[in-house]
Amino acid sequence: MTAIEQLTFGLRRDSAAGYTETIENVKAALKEQGFGILTEIDVKATLKAKIGEDVPPYIILGACNPPLAHRAITANPEVGMLLPCNGVVRETDDGSVVVEAMDPVAAMSIVQDAAVKAVAVEARDRLQKALAAL
Repeated sequence: MTAIEQLTFGLRRDSAAGYTETIENVKAALKEQGFGILTEIDVKATLKAKIGEDVPPYIILGACNPPLAHRAITANPEVGMLLPCNGVVRETDDGSVVVEAMDPVAAMSIVQDAAVKAVAVEARDRLQKALAAL
């Protein structure tokens, strides 16, 4: 099992599965932690269609845990600008698959609100659990 790497503003984990299987695994792991997928952006298809560029497979998943989102927005309605929690599944140039998730604590640190920070800490914990389950 590979470790979860803490990045400046996110979390990263390598996947032993292929790209498509990893997407399904990520969705299932997030669901176990109370997150639903609100958006899916196929970056590869979008860049090909809009500017003719070929890039390796890359998808952005917009994940939301409704109780956590409600708590954060109740604490500070402007937090909605920082939602949802985005995650990425992407294939690297060497064909390996990487999963990355924004770190809610890093993202919400600009809010400077203790109640929002508490929600962000819980969201990060849940995202770390989801990544660990892959």
